[in-house]
Amino acid sequence: MKVQAIQNQNVPSAGGAAGTAGANADFSSYLHTPSSLEDIFKEASQVYGVSENLLKAVAKAESDFDPNATSRCGAMGVMQLMPATARSLGVTDGYDPYQNIMGGAKYLSEMLSRYDGNVSLALAAYNAGCNNVDKYGGIPPFKETQNYVAKINGFLEHSVEVPYVAYNAPAEEAAHDDAYYQSVLDEIFSYADYIRFLELYLDMQNLEEERARKEEERQQQSNTNSSSFSYQEIRYNPAVMNLLNGSEVV
Repeated sequence: MKVQAIQNQNVPSAGGAAGTAGANADFSSYLHTPSSLEDIFKEASQVYGVSENLLKAVAKAESDFDPNATSRCGAMGVMQLMPATARSLGVTDGYDPYQNIMGGAKYLSEMLSRYDGNVSLALAAYNAGCNNVDKYGGIPPFKETQNYVAKINGFLEHSVEVPYVAYNAPAEEAAHDDAYYQSVLDEIFSYADYIRFLELYLDMQNLEEERARKEEERQQQSNTNSSSFSYQEIRYNPAVMNLLNGSEVV
């Protein structure tokens, strides 16, 4: 399946989601934590206004949710983006699920707008390109495209289930976003907060050491009292005193 080149489309980077997190208290809104394909579809739907179930149906038809899928034509990833399409979208890694799904969602959003919300025509354009849809004034008379549209419309009759696939941002992408996350962390956890944290931590350490010292002293005192008591018992025992004095016990 081929997705035609898309012009002037800006797909958010994986850090873009954090930028829209706003006042969310959850640190996962700011930091690159692992997510699932389900999470990515949900975000793509919210960002581009495309039905989440439609995105999943396309992904199921294209790759069966395989982030590493490659077609014989060279289409890549979950949404099967062609290399030229990926470049036009600013996708640097066509096998990165986040970039791939966001790119596919952006394209579908464009097609739905172009064809006044007609899902079948949008799907036909996703498969065969806008030029062919416009040329034939509808779904092109290509068996592959017609089967493709019918297959996805069939999926849409039910809720499409997504298998769980954990996703971690690529190392180079995470490194690229380090400065951004550092700036966010600086806002929510200032240097003054850090110093105060260290003070509290040291106070806790001192309290723990003091508690341990007092417990040790208590144990030592307990042992001393026990030894003294035993000695007194021996000292004042008449039989022992007689032995100590060299006397015979009568």
